[in-house]
Amino acid sequence: MIRRLSRTAVPVACAALMLLPATAYAAQAAAPRTTHGGAVAWHGCGANKAARGTVYVANFYPQPVGTVTPIPVCTNVAGKAIPAGGGPRAIAITPNGKTAYVVNTNSGTVTPIRTATNTAGKAIRVGRLPEAIAITPDGKTAYVSNTDPGTVTPIRTATNRAGKAIPVGSDPFAIAITPDGRTAYVANFGSGTVTPIRVATGTARPSVPVGSGPVAIAITPDGRTAYVVNRDSGTVTPIRTRTNTAGRPIRVGQAPVAIAITPDGRTAYVVNRDSDTVTPIRARTNTPGKPIPVGAGPVVIAITPNGKTAYVANVDGSAGGSVTPISTATNRAGKPIAAGVIPQAIAITKDGRTAYVLNFSAASGAVEGSVTPISTATNRAAREILVGMNPNAMAITP
Repeated sequence: MIRRLSRTAVPVACAALMLLPATAYAAQAAAPRTTHGGAVAWHGCGANKAARGTVYVANFYPQPVGTVTPIPVCTNVAGKAIPAGGGPRAIAITPNGKTAYVVNTNSGTVTPIRTATNTAGKAIRVGRLPEAIAITPDGKTAYVSNTDPGTVTPIRTATNRAGKAIPVGSDPFAIAITPDGRTAYVANFGSGTVTPIRVATGTARPSVPVGSGPVAIAITPDGRTAYVVNRDSGTVTPIRTRTNTAGRPIRVGQAPVAIAITPDGRTAYVVNRDSDTVTPIRARTNTPGKPIPVGAGPVVIAITPNGKTAYVANVDGSAGGSVTPISTATNRAGKPIAAGVIPQAIAITKDGRTAYVLNFSAASGAVEGSVTPISTATNRAAREILVGMNPNAMAITP
């Protein structure tokens, strides 16, 4: 699942939305369209259309029913909005690409979407104020964190039925699952802990103390270490998954909010929102490297499948955000790429050719949010794609 802005940044986005005229909400009813403010024309897919996939964008507004906008990667033209539940907040797609699961915060539900037809199935009831979702590598179970009761709801994807809620810590905010699918790790923002869940039995194991305000978690490709980002402590806690014990906290920058690990597992990159930097961590020794300066207010990060480039989205200011490419070979930042206003998420296609940046507002000034496609070969942005109101999560079919 690709996450939106960190918890303290959400009110900023909401405040911006409140300034929009009431008529703006009606714009979501119309089919999204493509604007023409981008730098380059889209190259398309040629004969490789089936392999490129579809981008799914969760739009928080309008209410009481939010929407999901599908964007075929080959055309970069937004399709008809798909009705979801109240306040879509997160989205994850099964490994086989057949179903997208949309977490609806306001209605306490999850909406399954059949990607072959872009049709929504019956809403699945979970807990109150669901926040995050992750799906096991075998695609059999989706885990949804519920903020208010402090639980996680397992959903069996074969039947789309919810199982018994699993108690975890206070305010569960993020979920990550080990590559072998045996354990789900839940970061509890309120209690400063991580709760491991044994997937085979659906039972929680004793919580692991970490730092203050954990907001993100990532697991190395070999499954040996879970890295937990503690926003309020300015640290990252490594957890040894074999024993579920926490190692010594790794000091990074101010207000770290996101993390991504290279495919070879050698380096974890941590986004420091208030320091305007990214800290590389050497996984073998758990030591931080020299901070890499990026744009103002970085919030999210994604790494290309070949591991060569990390893309960092920066809020920058009211005029528009940017994306900073970082060469993982040198840990040097490249020239910033213009994006829309208040970037929320980044997702990269399976073939690594395109990075999609989700923006709270369009750079063109339209009332809708937008998605900015970036060619990873040239680091140039194509025309932005208008989506729905207040988009805050995005995922791409594998």
